Amino acid sequence: MVDHIQNIALDVYSVELVEKSIISAQEVTKRFGGFTAVDAISFEVQKGEIFAFLGPNGAGKSTTIKMMTTMLRPSSGLLKLAGHDVTKERDAARKAFGIVFQDPSLDEELSAYENMDLHATLYSIPKQQRADRIQELLELVELWGRKDSMIKTFSGGMRRRLEIARGLLHEPKILFLDEPTLGLDTQTRNLMWNYVKKLSQEKGMTIFFTTHYLDEAEDVADRIAIIDHGSIVARGTTPELCRQTGTKTLEAAYLKLTGDTLRDDAETGNNDGLNARMARRNKALR
Repeated sequence: MVDHIQNIALDVYSVELVEKSIISAQEVTKRFGGFTAVDAISFEVQKGEIFAFLGPNGAGKSTTIKMMTTMLRPSSGLLKLAGHDVTKERDAARKAFGIVFQDPSLDEELSAYENMDLHATLYSIPKQQRADRIQELLELVELWGRKDSMIKTFSGGMRRRLEIARGLLHEPKILFLDEPTLGLDTQTRNLMWNYVKKLSQEKGMTIFFTTHYLDEAEDVADRIAIIDHGSIVARGTTPELCRQTGTKTLEAAYLKLTGDTLRDDAETGNNDGLNARMARRNKALR
């Protein structure tokens, strides 16, 4: 009888957690023909949380992000962003998030300001608000002084900072960062994560990021989920993951959960198609 009551209480708590979550995945699966890239994963992310999504190459990270950002339709399961079903309410879900892709997506033939202004146009940000919003964000990432410089003159770190600013233009509730610090030096990485933490703390923005730098996840993330072979194998804070695996560091816990064998990136698809579509749309608007 006690166990039954406890189970009911746990079920009620789980339902309340899902309802309060800004990101909710329930039994989400993605198949490509006979290959299952993501296999019935479930997790929740709370408003204002910084959430790290870790896994080896080909584990299902990119496919999951593509489903969350409406680039791929789940084969089954329910995936919601800010209460919107990403399959049935795609436009509303898209307005809820900003994204910084792993691959560059800025127009190199435009200035920093022009890239921001173009993105503001795509999101139908009113003209009277646009200039102030662009200035505010370029100042946030310390690029206002370079607003008129062409992107092709920017370093990798400057481009990344501009991509973050661009992703925030429409004031999203969620910011997705896919390998945001790949190829950046230590100083730029630290600066970028300071911006991200500021967004979470001061704006209440939810951050969902992937990275292969485990020290970043350990230092920045409130909670972590680890995916391998399409399934979530563990989730929790760094101390919780260490306790679950009987290890002392996040790296040791990660290796114990995923093994130390080198992986090929077997996930189907990449961002090239999306970037190509964005480039064509940019040229059409110029």
